[in-house]
Amino acid sequence: MPLLPGAEPFHHRAGPVGVLLCHGFTGSPQSLRPWAERLAAAGLTVSLPLLPGHGTRWQDLQVTRWQDWYAEAARELLLLTEECEQVFVFGLSMGGGLALKLAADHGDRVSGVVVVNPSVRSDNPATALLPVLRHLVPSRPGIASDIARPGTVELGYDRVPLHAAWSLSRFWREVQQALPAVGQPVLLLRSPQDHVVSPANSALVLARISSVDVTERLCEQSFHVATLDHDAELIFGESLGFVRRLSRATKPTEATDQRG
Repeated sequence: MPLLPGAEPFHHRAGPVGVLLCHGFTGSPQSLRPWAERLAAAGLTVSLPLLPGHGTRWQDLQVTRWQDWYAEAARELLLLTEECEQVFVFGLSMGGGLALKLAADHGDRVSGVVVVNPSVRSDNPATALLPVLRHLVPSRPGIASDIARPGTVELGYDRVPLHAAWSLSRFWREVQQALPAVGQPVLLLRSPQDHVVSPANSALVLARISSVDVTERLCEQSFHVATLDHDAELIFGESLGFVRRLSRATKPTEATDQRG
């Protein structure tokens, strides 16, 4: 299937510091493209891949599983580590879960993690029915474009394929088990008004990771897709400052915990 216009991956080769960005479930690189372009303009090497099954039609996502999405992100991470001295992983929603698992699995290859409204657990009791429901109902209404900013639209599917949603629920278990292995510096940005991912997701991340250099920032004016919303500039600036702080250091710095 041809790609939806705007869903194309983005790659930019520049300096010795690289950033991998991971988009969300049923979304596309479009939701992170302005973020990627801002990082590239700052002289960073940037990779924003299109995850398997995304950016075409929801039926294509139906036949993929979390292992496919994670394998693509891991492949891009390894490519970045071959050409960069330091690599950071960023993610929105499910992409935040991918970023955290990559950090847990790849240790010293990841210098830091930035997540925006990370999705790491179920917020819907109906998730427990997915093992059976996915064989009876192919899809449900989509979750894209939870954005407060008028006139801004996320390029995502209008349906959620239930086979893929079931696999996502299994991925959440994998991420939860991996969280204690995350010891890198973490910047977490979350929207208090998020109609897709509950605050319990960010709370779970902050409670289980082993990182001591942790910063939490609120996106007060945004909904779930905060990277396209009113707080996009906050996200861009905070994440760029995070990378610069950690890439400049030649010696370990004193750990900080700035939550709130």
